[in-house]
Amino acid sequence: MKPNIFENPVIAKEMIINPSFDELREMAKDNERTTEFGSASYVSRIRSRSAKFTDIIYGETTEYQENLVREAQEHMKTRKLLRIDRMMGGHPDFNLHCRLYVPVEYAQIPFGWGQLLFDADEPEGDPDITVVALPDWKERRMLVDPKSHVTYLLSSDYIGEIKKANLRMAMYIAKCRGLLGLHAGSKEIHFKKDGKMVSKGAIFFGLSGTGKTTLTCHHHRFEGDEGVAIRQDDVIILKDNMYCVGTEKNFYVKTEGLEEKGQPVLYHAATSPGAVLENIWVDKNGKVDFLNYELTSNGRCVVYRADMDYTDDRIDLDCADIVIFITRRKDIVPPVAKLTPEQGTAFFMLGESIETSAGDPTKAGQSLRCVGTNPFIVGQEYEEGNIFLEILRKNPKIQIFLLNTGMVGGESGEKITIYHSTEIIKQIAKGGIKWEKDPLWGYEIPMSIDGMEITRIDPRWHYSRVDYIKIVNQLKEERRKWLEKFDGLDKDIINSLNLRPDPIPV
Repeated sequence: MKPNIFENPVIAKEMIINPSFDELREMAKDNERTTEFGSASYVSRIRSRSAKFTDIIYGETTEYQENLVREAQEHMKTRKLLRIDRMMGGHPDFNLHCRLYVPVEYAQIPFGWGQLLFDADEPEGDPDITVVALPDWKERRMLVDPKSHVTYLLSSDYIGEIKKANLRMAMYIAKCRGLLGLHAGSKEIHFKKDGKMVSKGAIFFGLSGTGKTTLTCHHHRFEGDEGVAIRQDDVIILKDNMYCVGTEKNFYVKTEGLEEKGQPVLYHAATSPGAVLENIWVDKNGKVDFLNYELTSNGRCVVYRADMDYTDDRIDLDCADIVIFITRRKDIVPPVAKLTPEQGTAFFMLGESIETSAGDPTKAGQSLRCVGTNPFIVGQEYEEGNIFLEILRKNPKIQIFLLNTGMVGGESGEKITIYHSTEIIKQIAKGGIKWEKDPLWGYEIPMSIDGMEITRIDPRWHYSRVDYIKIVNQLKEERRKWLEKFDGLDKDIINSLNLRPDPIPV
């Protein structure tokens, strides 16, 4: 077997090891536009993930891949590099030493990314994950080698690419250790019931741009002793008892549509002096406009946990009592549905949503399916579905839901607002929803929701019987074909949504 070229040591003309964040900001001062809040803002050349340019190498490297890596390794011998060591997670069962190499001219990248993770306890030790970034490389290509836990990122200066390279590898390492990495946010919800304070943990699946961050980081208008504790925004590591190990210290939030009234928690954090803005419109006087998408609608912001209300000093969640799959559709998918473990796993595998500017900007708004709403799975996707179902079956008290944050009734129908979604989540936790079985799908849909008029967000209200059944049949066919692609998937998952090949008669 030939040597693995990814395991070659990184050699630079000069190496600066673990400068402070103040030093990194000073190094990046020529790339900074300082905001009205005193925070740093940067504009990258690449403004979204390079999914189409990513190779995950399962077997031997190709000649093309080897040549790219060899050229990059030789080139680094002529460059002055930064080496940044950070720690992901803090749980005894799961914490990873992450190391980044990047040219000093791009100091804004480790300045932003490094603040998402913790200080490394032993920075001189061998890392668990290594990322090598050459943002000014001649050719755009992301090379992921799971065997060595090394990723080369060539010709991308987007902080999100560094972040996801580390999280992708962390989820792969978790799976190798018998755990399950999930693209999901997490929080605790505290409320009074029968005069006693109750706490429930909730996790939220959703592709970037579907509202996962907004809903994870929302206070649900609780008052007094009731409230929430936000834990994680992006990736958690699930144990078989539904304990969720956190990965990141701080948050990397999407700022599209960010305004104070609808998203006060995120807005307050994004306008603090410690935030790091990426690809957000800032004029020459430092005025920030989160609603100006001239640069991109995929604006991002690194925000400190300490600058966010409704956080504490924990990143782990003791138990995910509530599991919520967020989709964004505009037709017959209800605002909320209650699922069995098999149905929940079906929606885990379906990963239904729309493409956003965070993934492929050229396809933004188009229908999309992505297993686990997680475009960073390494290995067989069906395996993750089977593992997920096994964990849910081991924990029968867990409640599972589908949440639509889009519309019902088509383009001229009813928008499901942030208010609707956050109130639904509150009533899920408090038990304030009465359910009935949907005979067409087999899951449960709301008859009533405490404090909410739901007639106009019931998709059945917007269609004739004929048109409604026509869309149901089309969606059933799409879902059946998608799920049947996964040969090793537990058949109970496919059968859970009444996905018969014969259409329902009108």
